[in-house]
Amino acid sequence: MRNADTAVTRTAVAPGPAGSPTIYDVARLAGVSIASVSRVLNQRGRPRLETRERVLDAVRDLGFVRDGAARALSSGLKEVVGVAFRRGEDAGFEDEDESPLFDEVVNRGIEASARAVGFDVLISTVSKEDAAIRLPALARKVDGLILHDNLLAPAALARLAEHVPVVTLASRPVAGAVNIRCDNVGGMRALVRHLVSDHGYRSLAYLSGHTDSPDNLARERALRVVARAAGVEVISGPAWRGDYSAVGAARAISSLLEGGVRLPRAIVCANDQTAVGVMHALGRHGLRVPADVAVTGFDDVAIARHLHPPLTTVRQPIRDLGSAAFDTLHAAIRGRAVAAPERVLPTDLVIRESCGCHAA
Repeated sequence: MRNADTAVTRTAVAPGPAGSPTIYDVARLAGVSIASVSRVLNQRGRPRLETRERVLDAVRDLGFVRDGAARALSSGLKEVVGVAFRRGEDAGFEDEDESPLFDEVVNRGIEASARAVGFDVLISTVSKEDAAIRLPALARKVDGLILHDNLLAPAALARLAEHVPVVTLASRPVAGAVNIRCDNVGGMRALVRHLVSDHGYRSLAYLSGHTDSPDNLARERALRVVARAAGVEVISGPAWRGDYSAVGAARAISSLLEGGVRLPRAIVCANDQTAVGVMHALGRHGLRVPADVAVTGFDDVAIARHLHPPLTTVRQPIRDLGSAAFDTLHAAIRGRAVAAPERVLPTDLVIRESCGCHAA
């Protein structure tokens, strides 16, 4: 018996008189069965590589476009996922496009993975004040949700996850949802050990992000553990609170300097955007980085290597965060079991010049 994926002779077929090519036209042109075409287009099963190439070639040759409404009707899915980030003013940006993380996580991570399986992405920016109302409304329009940075309280998030698959980014594991994050503790420990052991700095300040952000809290705790073990002073508190933005960080540093506060030997920043603002404010006040004050970041966004001096930071696989979030959500939407309530991606220490190291 011939396998359904066995290719036969490929013959040229023109679309019928109705104009728009159908899945039957694709199958005839590719020389395979309708079932094989369906498996390739819906990414189900394991069609042979040759079969997949024949089908995709036929799709391109015919200009075939799948009927999304019919496909969604047959599967019971909208083939849309919702992505919610904190609204711009909450995140310290005038709009989300000012955050390099937004482009990497959403456009190059989530959206690219969604497009590969024929899903669309509905993006919404939400404030914490209206999240409890906005997110259930968004959930009714999509097959699943990806929520960033602790938008909902755990109880509310668990209730939402009872009605729609939910994946969180940079949050905490909650019953019914899966959390995707990076290794904040390992990354920050490596960074602080470098500052303390390799440079011998005896005083560090932590310029924070959102005070309720799990990433921010984990990074500060890790800093304190390493510094305490080495007998190094750690400075933090209300005057050292930022909002993950360059503007907020520059404002905090300027306020400290104008108030006559003596700065520590190194400032450890909650993220790279914060470090950008710190370096800007220090320069405006005549202080040199790293000669007077060393500065470090966290994330390794593209601009970090182009600052003057280039920024020492902790690299997160930012694009992979988005891809992993969508892939996990898509599996849940399709009814496949998710192995664990949390997935942690690795981080790497990236040493450049802002910490006091010489250029390579």
